[in-house]
Amino acid sequence: MSEFSSRQQQLEAFDRLLTIMDELREQCPWDRKQTIESLRHLTIEETFELSDAILDNDLEEVKKELGDILLHIVFYAKIGSEKKSFDISTVIHGLCEKLIRRHPHIYGDTEAQDEEAVKQNWEKIKLKEKGNKSVLGGVPRSLPALIKAMRIQEKARGVGFDWEEKDQVWEKVEEEMQEFKSEFDATENKAIDKEKATGEFGDLLFSLINYARFIDINPEEALEKTNKKFIHRFQYLERSARDAGKKLEDMSLSEMDKFWNEAKNQ
Repeated sequence: MSEFSSRQQQLEAFDRLLTIMDELREQCPWDRKQTIESLRHLTIEETFELSDAILDNDLEEVKKELGDILLHIVFYAKIGSEKKSFDISTVIHGLCEKLIRRHPHIYGDTEAQDEEAVKQNWEKIKLKEKGNKSVLGGVPRSLPALIKAMRIQEKARGVGFDWEEKDQVWEKVEEEMQEFKSEFDATENKAIDKEKATGEFGDLLFSLINYARFIDINPEEALEKTNKKFIHRFQYLERSARDAGKKLEDMSLSEMDKFWNEAKNQ
């Protein structure tokens, strides 16, 4: 079948998936045993695998991981229908209605001339729909801290609470750096107040995430790319040491630096 199928072919493919899901739920011992709770950690894992594929710019792998996530969505809906709570139809219609409500500049008479206006409208409508007392009430508690910081800042910006210029944000970064340095001066050997230094370091990270947002850098993506770069270089160091008949623990730092710099130059 062509990758670029017609709408009818797409609907037929989705119907085929729903049929297979019904069959698996009835006939497969593993699929019959699953619950919403048991699928949760698997869904999280699949989401991270999709994230890896996106960072690698591996579109073939992205396609596969999207299929795995789609399976989970259909699986949850199947369980929901068994509990007479919801099915895939109500999930999709609920999503469609939400998209229509949150795009009044398309489906209503609201004007939005740019992306920022769209985001602000979205956050205001979302706040009204959920009935949250706080703008930040919609930020999931279990988000990783770095992503949570970014979402908190985005939500605050959605109601106009934000810096006006990026140079103001950078001044804040420098201010937080100085405050952290005052709590932990690497040139001195005196004991530090770890709790206070931890707080200042958190403030510094928060301000750096804020600046990244202002210059349109996703800090989570940036850090993950650096992680992958470090892993690549360190594994080159390990391979080079083995090829030279050496163990890392027996090498000096200068010897390891030689291989590290080779990795950087590749």
